[in-house]
Amino acid sequence: MIPAGVQILVALEPIDLRWSFDRLAGLALERIGYDARSGALFVFFGRRREAMKLLYFDGSGLCLFDKRLDKGTFRLPEADEPGSARVEIEESALDALLDGGALEAPRPRARKTSVH
Repeated sequence: MIPAGVQILVALEPIDLRWSFDRLAGLALERIGYDARSGALFVFFGRRREAMKLLYFDGSGLCLFDKRLDKGTFRLPEADEPGSARVEIEESALDALLDGGALEAPRPRARKTSVH
């Protein structure tokens, strides 16, 4: 479905993963600087980086893909320039993300304590 050689742009700021097509298309333009229908593939991560969304225009409509990890977190690629809102990655880097190869170990979560 996604052709070889597609430009892959990763948003480095976390998003609310409840957002869908229209809001993500707006973010592609707002934060990344590309129209969602440009043919590029856009990658967005949630705050905890346990899930990601990919937005892609295939020529007939927008496609939205989700992936949530059972364990670990996605490791964000490094920005080319400090303060950059996006980074471009190669297909192999996206494949590694989707296959779970570019993961970080799960971070221990603070336990809630009850006050008696």
